[in-house]
Amino acid sequence: MIGTVLFSPLLPWPVIAVLAVLTLGFVVFAFWRGLTGWALRGMAGVVVLAALCGPLYQQEDRAPLSDIVLVVEDRSASQKLGARDAQTSAAIDNLTSTLAARENTEMRLLTVNDGPDDGGTLLMDTIVEALADEPLSRIAGVIAVSDGRIHDATRAPNLPAPLHLLQTGEATDWDRRLVVTGAPAFAIIGEPVTLKLKIEDQGAAPDATLARLQISVDGAPPQTFQMPIGQEFNLPVTLPHGGRNVIEFTVPEEAGELTARNNTALIQINGVRDRLRVLLVSGEPHAGGRTWRNLLKSDSSVDLVHFTILRPPEKQDGVPVGELSLIAFPTRELFLEKIDDFDLIIFDRYKRRGILPAIYLENVANYIAKGGAVLVAAGPDFAGASSLFRSPLGRVLPAEPTARVIEEPFLPTVTELGERHPVTENLPGRGDWGRWLRQIDLTTRSGHTVMSGDGDRPLLVLDRVEEGRVALLASDHAWLWSRGHEGGGPQLELLRRLAHWMMGEPELEEEALTANATGQSMRITRRTMSDDIGTVTVTAPDGTRTEVEMTQTRPGLYEGNFDGPEIGLYRLEDGELESVIGLGPAAPREFVETIATADVMQPAVDVLRGGALRLEEGMPRLREVRMGRPAAGRGWIGITPRNAYQTLDVRQMFLLPPWLVLLLSAGFITAGWLREGRR
Repeated sequence: MIGTVLFSPLLPWPVIAVLAVLTLGFVVFAFWRGLTGWALRGMAGVVVLAALCGPLYQQEDRAPLSDIVLVVEDRSASQKLGARDAQTSAAIDNLTSTLAARENTEMRLLTVNDGPDDGGTLLMDTIVEALADEPLSRIAGVIAVSDGRIHDATRAPNLPAPLHLLQTGEATDWDRRLVVTGAPAFAIIGEPVTLKLKIEDQGAAPDATLARLQISVDGAPPQTFQMPIGQEFNLPVTLPHGGRNVIEFTVPEEAGELTARNNTALIQINGVRDRLRVLLVSGEPHAGGRTWRNLLKSDSSVDLVHFTILRPPEKQDGVPVGELSLIAFPTRELFLEKIDDFDLIIFDRYKRRGILPAIYLENVANYIAKGGAVLVAAGPDFAGASSLFRSPLGRVLPAEPTARVIEEPFLPTVTELGERHPVTENLPGRGDWGRWLRQIDLTTRSGHTVMSGDGDRPLLVLDRVEEGRVALLASDHAWLWSRGHEGGGPQLELLRRLAHWMMGEPELEEEALTANATGQSMRITRRTMSDDIGTVTVTAPDGTRTEVEMTQTRPGLYEGNFDGPEIGLYRLEDGELESVIGLGPAAPREFVETIATADVMQPAVDVLRGGALRLEEGMPRLREVRMGRPAAGRGWIGITPRNAYQTLDVRQMFLLPPWLVLLLSAGFITAGWLREGRR
C-alpha cells in the first residue's frame, strides 16, 4: 500500500496564485496599521486558499511487475559463416539460463532473418516491432547476439535501458570480394567498352598483390587474368553479339576465405549495332531492284553499298567507252579486301557474266564460313546455266535449282517448320497476303524450309554454314508486297527478321535457352525446331541442381517457371545450350561485407550506455546498474531494474472536506471580529 498527497485545484493555478498574493497583501497591510485580529483573518484566508487547491490523500494497492530483457539472435545469412552460428547458439543458451535464474526477470527471444527483397539484416526494425507489444516501463535491457553487420542502424529506438552487442566472429576471419564499380547498360557491338572493377581483401587477409580473375560471356568457357588487389582497374570488353550479353566475372575461392558468394559479379549489357553495313549486288535492273534499295535506305542505321550491273560485257552497241557515264565499280576492293567489313551481302537476281571472277565468289563462300551472312533472292537466271549455284558459291547454298521456272500466281505460306522459326512465326497480316507471280523450283539439300510457294515447293530456305548463315529466296517477286499487290504483305518485317537472324541476334535464334527474372522467380524460355524437349537443369548458387519441366506454349516455344530459394547466380542447361541469370544481385547484401564488426552498431550502443563485447573472448557476466549509469565494462554487461508495478486498487480522501473548510474559515473570521470588538 502506497499513500501520496495529490492536489485537484478548483480554479486554475494562476488564479489561486493571484488570490494568495492579494490575501498576503491584506494581512501585511493590517499588520502595518496595527489592526487587531489580522492574524485570525489571515488564517481564514489560508484555509480558503487551501480548500481551493483541492488536497487529496490517495492510497494505492500495487503489485510489482517483472523486468523484461529483449534478447535478439541474428540468424541472417552472414551469421552462417565460420563459427558464428555455433557462437550464437551457445550465447543464447547461456543468456536463457542466466536470465531464467534471476528473480523478477523475463526474457523475450527475438529472431532476425534475412530481410525481404535483399533488405539485409533488419535488427533494429525487429526491436522496434517487439517494443510495440511491450511496456517501456518494464524494459530493463536489450542484448543483441550478432556479427554487427546490420543494415538499419540509423533506425535504433530510443530506449530507457541499455543496448548491448555480443559480437560473433573471429579475429582471424578474412574474405575476398569482387566489386563492379562501373558498367554501362548499352554498348556498340565490335567496339571495346571499359568496365571498372575492384578486388578487395577484408579482415585478416594473407599478404597478396595479385588475384586470378575469370571472365565468361554467355556461359562460354572462361578466360583467366591476373589482376591487382585493392585498387580499381579498367577492363576493356568487346560484345560478341547484339541483344543481351551476360558477362560473368569470378575470382576463384582461396583457402580460408569466409565465403565465395561475393567472388562473382554478373553484368548484363545490351549490344547495339552502330551501323548495319550491307552490300547489295543486283544482277540487272528490274522492278524489284528499287524496292530492295528503298527498303534498305529507309533505315537510317543501314550503310548500303549498291552494286548494279547496268551494262553487261556482252553488250556491244558501238558506244565509245569515253562517252559512257558509268563508273567502274571497285569489285576487287569490295570482294577481296573489305568483304569482312560487311554484315550482310544480298545477291538480287545475280547471274554469272564474268564480272565477278570465280575467286571473288569463292571469297564470298569463305566469308560465310567465317561468320558472314548472305541472302540470295533468285530470279529466272538462277535456274539456268549461268546460275549462281554453278559458281563456287553453290557449295554453301542450301538448295539446288531443278532448271524449272514456274510462271503461275501463288500465295506464299509459312510451313509447319516455319511456324517454329523466329524469322517467320507470327508474321503480321496472315491471311491477307497478296500473291506472287514467279517461283524457281528448288530441291533442298540442307537447312530449314520456312516458307513454301506453288505446290508446297520451297520458297525460303535458311541454313547455317560453319560459323555463318545463308538464306535463299526462290522468287524475285517479293517486291509485289511492297507495291500493295492484292493487299501486299510484310516484306519489310520479313527482311528485318532475316537480316537480324543472319547476324546472329539472340532473340531470333531458333535454338535458344533464356530466362527472365522477377524478384526471386524466373521464367525459363526454350526455343527449338524439334518436336519435343526434355527438362531444363537449374543449378543454384549453392550447387543444388533442379530439373524444371517445360510446357509448350506454341509450336517451337516451351516455357517453365522456377522460384529461386536464395539470391545469386543460377545456371541453366539443356544439352549443349547453357545460360546464366541472376536472381537479385550476384552477391546478396548479406555477403557484400562479411567481416564481423561493432562499428556499425557502436553509435546506437554508445547512446544507450551499453557495450560491445566479442564472444570469442568469453561470455560476459550480467550485472544490475542504476538508470543513467554506464552499463558495460570489461567482461560484464548490465541491465537496469525498472521496479515497474501494476495498480490493483486506488482510494482517495479529501483532506479539507467542505464542512471543515466552512467551520474553520467561519471560526477564524468570527474570532477576528470579536477580537476587534473587545478593543
